[in-house]
Amino acid sequence: MINSIFTEDINIFSMATENNHNHLLIVEDDQGRKEFTLIHPTYSLGRDRHNDIRLISQFVSRRHATLVRCARLDDSQNYYYRIVDGDGKGKNSVNGLMINGRKMTTHDLQNEDEVVFGPQVRAIYYLLKNDTGSIGNTDSSEYDITLINPGMTEEFED
Repeated sequence: MINSIFTEDINIFSMATENNHNHLLIVEDDQGRKEFTLIHPTYSLGRDRHNDIRLISQFVSRRHATLVRCARLDDSQNYYYRIVDGDGKGKNSVNGLMINGRKMTTHDLQNEDEVVFGPQVRAIYYLLKNDTGSIGNTDSSEYDITLINPGMTEEFED
């Protein structure tokens, strides 16, 4: 069943200049915050050092999840990423995935989706519009996204 999730409407193609979106994954784990611009067809996420995106926590499986790039059905050059629990070959992670507060085994990511891998290990997915139409000419300030914990603002409220 997991294999059908990967093969269904997946189009592995090189990034075209017509694509006017940037895909960003911001990960927070035991070592802090890391940003990843997603451009490859697949990514492995987990505790093992051989993963494309390493998640540092004892609560994360060695191969916790897989990101897969999928073509949009509207014949555009745009694509999206699907996250799948486990190694993509049928072996699920121990703790699973919580996506936007719901336990799921697979999900087509949308802007600002939150994925929780375990205690204090999470990722936020961003789909950023590239107004210039050129993928290679991005300004680093475009990725300056601040994640705020709601508890941090309580001290400012009267």
